[in-house]
Amino acid sequence: MRETVTLEEGELRASDEARNLRALAVIERLALAGQPYTLSQLATRLSIPKATLMRLIEALEVCGYVSHVPDSRGSERGLSLGPRAARLALVTLANNNFTRAARSLLRALVDRVGETVNLTALDGDEILYIERVETNEPLRMQMHPGMRVPLHCTASGKLFLSQMPVAERRAVLSRLSLKRMTPRTITDVSLLEAELDRLAARGIGIDNEEFVRGMVAVGVPVRALDDGHVRAVLAVHGPTARVTLEQLLALVPTLRETATALAPLLDWQRAGKAEALAKLADAREQRRAV
Repeated sequence: MRETVTLEEGELRASDEARNLRALAVIERLALAGQPYTLSQLATRLSIPKATLMRLIEALEVCGYVSHVPDSRGSERGLSLGPRAARLALVTLANNNFTRAARSLLRALVDRVGETVNLTALDGDEILYIERVETNEPLRMQMHPGMRVPLHCTASGKLFLSQMPVAERRAVLSRLSLKRMTPRTITDVSLLEAELDRLAARGIGIDNEEFVRGMVAVGVPVRALDDGHVRAVLAVHGPTARVTLEQLLALVPTLRETATALAPLLDWQRAGKAEALAKLADAREQRRAV
């Protein structure tokens, strides 16, 4: 078994900036992928020669940032993020200033509504959990930040879909499998579009036991302050043994209050990323000028 080493010990040393950027591109692509990539798929997607990519993957695997994922027969199926990349992502998420502030607001909301609440974002054709605070009740669904769930059968996913322009929504729906998760999952495109139109008029998302049997959820949008676009969804969910969909719908005004408080945090987060990118661009220009 190869020993995992650290970047500080010298692996991934590169004589040019291109190799470092390629390594970051590999990690980012695998992080955003919903399933493992084969080497050929990754080379095509990133426009990197296969031989070059193979050497890069070998170095990243030694570091623990990339793993080979075997199938049930033990043969290689593809490439995914390694355990070290996953740990780094979770630590970054947990210590992010935005996450800490959002978590505080979500905890206060849980105290008010008594059920689990979560904050999600649209990531490709999936929903990504940004933050989540669990209820203290013993009966609850265990999920955590970083997890991904489908668009077509979750309150957050249906809300994002409902707010898309029609052409964009149909393009997304054409790519989704509309897998039946429960007997209540809407798997017919026409019926789902009709449901999304109704939700768009109400400005909310609803999951009526469509993702997990015995679990209902309601979501409201968190909109950008500048253009009003939906940046995230704040949702509450609970088991039908304890709460009804109608009871969750009655919490919409309370959810909207917290969504309004979250909106500035999302804008600060976006501003922080823009500032970081600007600084990176400036640094590159300075290096070229030297």
